[in-house]
Parts: sequence; C-alpha cells; structure tokens
Amino acid sequence: MSEHHGKHAIVTGATGGIGEAIVRSLAATGMTVTMVGRDHGRLAGASARVEAAVPGADLRHALADLSLTADVRALAERLAEGDRPDVVISNAAVSCPVGDRTSEGLQRTLATNHLAPYVLLRVLGRALDRGPARFVIVGASPTGLARVPVDLDDLHLTRPRKLGPVPSLRPFVAYGRTKNMNTMFLLSLAERLSDTGITINGAHPGIISGTGLGREARGVERFLGTVLELNPWRRGPDSGADTPVWLATSPDVAGRTGGFYVDRTAVPTPGHTVDAARRRRLWEESARLVGMEP
Repeated sequence: MSEHHGKHAIVTGATGGIGEAIVRSLAATGMTVTMVGRDHGRLAGASARVEAAVPGADLRHALADLSLTADVRALAERLAEGDRPDVVISNAAVSCPVGDRTSEGLQRTLATNHLAPYVLLRVLGRALDRGPARFVIVGASPTGLARVPVDLDDLHLTRPRKLGPVPSLRPFVAYGRTKNMNTMFLLSLAERLSDTGITINGAHPGIISGTGLGREARGVERFLGTVLELNPWRRGPDSGADTPVWLATSPDVAGRTGGFYVDRTAVPTPGHTVDAARRRRLWEESARLVGMEP
C-alpha cells in the first residue's frame, strides 16, 4: 500500500490540462482527491478520464467559481469542515481581457489568479492550525516574470496602456503580473506559517500546450498561442504536473517552505517579488479587496 493511501488532496483548476494531470498523478499514489471546478459537466468529464487511467481512483467534487471571492470563501469553509487536507494545490488560472470585471467588481484575472489562492490558502492555513500539510501554487517562469513587476498602484489594471503598446498582448502581461503576485503571496504566507508545520512552495510547470489558458486570446496573443500548439517539441500537461506533484508528495522536500521550483530545482525569483515592503503592501491591499483582516 502506498504511503499516500488515505491522504487527502485538493486541486483547483482540476477539469483539464495541468490540473487534471495533477489529479491523475495524485490519485495514482492512493490519495483521495477533491477536484475543484465551476461546472458540473466538466468535473464529471475529467473524473471519468482520470478513473479510466487510474481504476479505483477516489475522487470528490467541489463546485466553485474562483473568480468570485464569496464563492472561494464559502468553498474554503466547506473544505475546512470536511476531511483534513494533507495537500492543497492552487492551479486554476485565466488570461482574459483587461477590462473584464466580475459581478463583485474585481478584474477577473486578478480575482481568479491571485485573490482566489489568497483567500483559499489563508482560510485553510488558519483552519488546519498545525501541520503537517503541503500547499503548492502553480506559477510561471521567474525569468519571464522579471520583466513584469506588479504595479501596486493599479492592481485592477485601470491603466491598460501601462501594460504595453500592443492591446492584444496586454492580457498576457496582466497574467504575468498575477503570477508575480502568486510568488509574493507564497513567500509572505510561508513566513506566517513558519511554525505550524504547513509548508508552501511554488512551481513553474513549463511552457505547456493543451491548458486552455489562451482560449480568450485575440490578435498577437492568439497567434503566439497557435505557434506554441504547432511546436512539435512542446511539453504536455503530464510534464507540467511533474514538479507540483513532486512538491506535494516527495520526501525530498518535506519541511521545505517558501521556495520556487523549476524542473524540481529551487530557483531565485525576481527581486521585486522578494522585497518585504512590496510583499506587505500586496498582502494588505489583497486583504482589503476580499474583506479579510491583514
């Protein structure tokens, strides 16, 4: 019997691409996996595919729209009241038009990519109180993100021209900013959970095809996505899942926290993500936006 048999993992963005591959890999270790998605049909379809690959997979569903902070808070509270999670992997992400706002008035890329894990992992971290547990955030390339620091004066992207001169590429730049927010958040949360036994690390999955991330892309961004899909050397979702799953399960990283990994190797992140004053400001502004105490 696997050492992970009986353990419980939660995965967001679990209905396709890297998220589904993560679910499949965790289920194969014997873990019970709660799949978080916003559509019953897509959850059922992903479950069927995972069960076909991993007979006897123990899967559960949790429905939530991660672009809505009220939904995320309710999800977190439901999960906290259920079976204690040993692993939580925040994988869900979108790249959408800069002017797209949710019904709560939040820019949708910001809400889904940053504020959702901010709420989910803060609430679960408080509920778990003491570890061991592993939190993992699926981020993006630290090298590429060095060029898109977070504009702490404009989290809502109300000044789109600051995202660059090509309108169709601005959603991609905005996406990059939210991925830098992920890194800033995980570093700050790691400090706050340092004496609990709960670890949190980030992972760049690589440039992966078949994720659906660019389904709303237009113009130059859509063209670049098409080129990627046609690249015969592109990596698939299973490759993208490797480092997040390793961080969630391997004894090699037991007890390590506050790191960012590429191909299972710890790497530095840009200086603007490490800066304590910038991280503190992002933490406090995020708390204000979602109605939480800093």
